[in-house]
Amino acid sequence: QVYLIQSGGGLVQAGSSLRLSCAASGGTFRNYAMGWFRQAPGKEREFVSAISWSGGSTYIADAVKGRFTISRTGAPNTVTLQMNNLTPEDTAVYYCAAVFTRSSIPIRESTEYDLWGKGTLVTVSS
Repeated sequence: QVYLIQSGGGLVQAGSSLRLSCAASGGTFRNYAMGWFRQAPGKEREFVSAISWSGGSTYIADAVKGRFTISRTGAPNTVTLQMNNLTPEDTAVYYCAAVFTRSSIPIRESTEYDLWGKGTLVTVSS
């Protein structure tokens, strides 16, 4: 069984950058579409970014477009979320998610994912 292990996150000042990673343990991410979601205090979980199993297609939420980049071209079985020019509005717990799929389309709906990381806190101070 594949488990998702998240790393990265922390406390940074506005304008800073962070990189979140999500690694597969107990298996491989081959044929797994991946996504990142976040949940701010008192708010519902929201979509951030998604990438197809091949890495050829990505979706990015309007709120982070131009600042965040999802990638699976780094370490094997790892998906990263590069976050630049962070703002206090980006403060949230970030979750990675995965689902086995034969589709080449990234998945934006959280209900489509069946594997979740435990979450990592990102705090951006003003």
